[in-house]
Amino acid sequence: MRSFKNILVANRGEIAVRIMKTAQSLGYRAIAVYSEADKNAPHVQMADDTVCIGPAPVQQSYLNMEKILAAARESGADAIHPGYGFLSENAEFSEACAAAGMVFIGPDAKSIELMGNKAAAKRRMIAANVPCVPGYEDADQSDDTFVRAAADIGFPIMVKAAAGGGGRGMRLVNNPNDLLDALRSAKSEALNAFGSDEIILEKAVMRPRHVEVQIFADTLGNVIHLAERDCSVQRRHQKVVEEAPCPVMTDELRARMGAAAVDAARSINYRGAGTVEFLLDESGEFYFLEMNTRLQVEHPVTEMITGLDLVALQIQVAEGQSLGLRQEDISLSGHAIEVRLYTEDTTENFLPCTGHIDLWREGSGGGVRFDSGIQSGQDITPFYDPMIAKAIAWGETREIARHRLIEALKDTVLFGVSTNKRFLIDVLERETFAKGDATTAFISDEFTSEDLLAVSPNLEQMSIAATLQYVTEREQAFSKAVSVSAHLMNWSSGGELVTRFLYKWEEEEFDLTVTAKSDNSYQIQMDSECLVIELITMDTFSARLRVNGRLRNVHFRTSKDGQIYLSDEGHTFNLTNQLALAGIVDEELGGGKIIAPMHGTLLEVFVSVGDRVRAGDRLAVLEAMKMQHDIIAQRDGTVLEICIQPGSQAAANEMIIDLELAEAE
Repeated sequence: MRSFKNILVANRGEIAVRIMKTAQSLGYRAIAVYSEADKNAPHVQMADDTVCIGPAPVQQSYLNMEKILAAARESGADAIHPGYGFLSENAEFSEACAAAGMVFIGPDAKSIELMGNKAAAKRRMIAANVPCVPGYEDADQSDDTFVRAAADIGFPIMVKAAAGGGGRGMRLVNNPNDLLDALRSAKSEALNAFGSDEIILEKAVMRPRHVEVQIFADTLGNVIHLAERDCSVQRRHQKVVEEAPCPVMTDELRARMGAAAVDAARSINYRGAGTVEFLLDESGEFYFLEMNTRLQVEHPVTEMITGLDLVALQIQVAEGQSLGLRQEDISLSGHAIEVRLYTEDTTENFLPCTGHIDLWREGSGGGVRFDSGIQSGQDITPFYDPMIAKAIAWGETREIARHRLIEALKDTVLFGVSTNKRFLIDVLERETFAKGDATTAFISDEFTSEDLLAVSPNLEQMSIAATLQYVTEREQAFSKAVSVSAHLMNWSSGGELVTRFLYKWEEEEFDLTVTAKSDNSYQIQMDSECLVIELITMDTFSARLRVNGRLRNVHFRTSKDGQIYLSDEGHTFNLTNQLALAGIVDEELGGGKIIAPMHGTLLEVFVSVGDRVRAGDRLAVLEAMKMQHDIIAQRDGTVLEICIQPGSQAAANEMIIDLELAEAE
C-alpha cells in the first residue's frame, strides 16, 4: 500500500526532468513548480500538474519554502522530492514538510543539520572513528585562534566554509601571511552564499584523488554502499568529470572505504540516499571530507555500473519499505564516465554565459545517456546555475566509455550560447586522464591559459560554412519561385555562378568564393588555395560531405542575416557573411566606462566618487549564476560616478562605474 502517490519536485532543470521520468514510470503523479523565467521549461511541460511559485530570483521562488509548501497543498502533493541544490539539504524544509503532513524524500532534519555543517560533521566522524584530515573545527572563530591553529596544523591549509559546498567559501593558503585575507574573503562569500560565516581549517592534502562512496539506508536499519565514484577532475573545487568505478580502486581499498562510509551513515541513523566524500592520497590513505545528504549530480554513473535506479530507491525508502538489497547483492559491470555541460566562456576564465538557445541536439550512441533540462528556443537566464546538462557514457571497459563519451560530445550541438563542450572533449582526450592518473590538480597542471584560448576556424571549416550557406540560400530562393526546376538552381546563362563570401574572425578575414560544379559538388577558392566539397546529404541542421575527398559530418544552422553556426569535431563557430550585412557598424563603449560582463547582482563597491584607482585594483563584486566575479580596473583613473548601487541588479553591458582615465605617461 503506497503511503503517497503525488510527488512534487521542488527543483528545476535536468534534475527535475530526471526525477519526473522515474516517478511517472512507477505510476506516480509528478508535479512541477516553476518560476516565471521557467514557465516554458521542459520540466514544466512534462509534469502532470504545475504551479508557478514566483519571480525568477531563487529567493522568491525555488528557495521560498512557504511558496513551495503552498504549491504542494494546492496541487494535492503528499510527498516532495527536493533533487539537489536549492532546499535539498535544508533541515528546516525537511522539518516543515513533515509538519505539513508531507513525506520529504530524503533524510530527516537531524541528519541534514548535522552533516550540513562541516565542523559538526567532522567532530561526529572523529567520534565514529572515520579517518579525517587533521584540522581545526571548533566553535571559537577569532582570528587569533585561527592563526594559532594554522601554525599547529602546518601549511598549506584549506580554509573552508562550515556550511554549504560547491567550492564557495573555500581558499587554499600556502603562506601564513595570506591567512587573514583568506579568512575574510571566505567568510564574506560563505555568509552571502549560505547565510553562515563559520569557518574550519584543514591540512591541505596536495594532489589527492576525490573519491566518494554512494550509500543507501532504509528505516529498518539496513545500510549498504553502492561502490565509489572518482570526482577528481575539478575546477574551482567544482566537479567537471565523474566516473565509476575509481580507476585505481582495489577490492581491499573499496571494502575499507565502503565500510567507513557505512559507519558514517550508521553513526547518525541515516535514511535514504547519501554520499560520503573522501580524499585519497598517493599512499592509499583516505580521509573524510564531507557527507552530502541528498542525491548527487553524478549519480548516473553509479546507476550505469550497478543497474539500479537511485531515484526509485529513494522513493521506495521514503515509503518505509526495505531496500530489498544486501551488500553482497551489489555487483559492478563495466565503467561509466560523466561530464557536466555548462554555458560558460572558457576563453574568459569560464565566465558563465546567458542568452538564447537557437538549437539544442543531444549526441547519441551505444551506452550514451543525456540528462538535460533545456530545449531549442529556450533562454539561459542569469538566475540559476549554468550547468544545463550531463553527458554520460558506459562501456565494458573504461577506454570504451571514454571514446563513446568523446564522440557523443562531438555530436552534441548547442548554438546561441557558449559552452564548455570543447574543453570537456580536451579533458577526456588528455593522456593523463586516459591513463586514469588524474588528481584534483589535473586541470591546473594540464591546462595553460593558452590552451583555453579560442580556436580559430581553418580554411576547411570556412569553406564548409560558405558551401552550406550557399546551398541553403538557393534552396530557399527556389522554393519560393514558381515553375522553376531544381536542376536550374546553379545555372546561369553567363556560365558558372561564382558567389563571394567574406568572413571575419577576430582580426583575420577570409575572402572566398563558391562555384557550383554540379548538383552536389562545389569549388571553394581563397587566394591561391582551392578546395572541392561534395555534399552527400543535408537536412535542416546537419550535413554529411567530403572535403577534398575526406568525409566530414557537421551540424549547422543558418539565419536570414548572413549568419551561420557551424559545429565540427566538437568546435563551434558563429560566422557572419559580411557581404550580407553592409552598413552595420560595431560600436564599443570607450573611455573608462566599467561595464557588467553579464547579468547579476552588484554585491559590493569598493570605491567612491573622487577616488583614484590604479590598474589591477578591485572595484566591485558581481554575483551571477551562484558565483562571485571581481570587477578589476584595467587602467589608472579617477572615479567620476557610481552608476549602480550595491544590492541592485546589473544588466549585461550596463555601466557600473564611470572612470576618468589618467593620461598615459
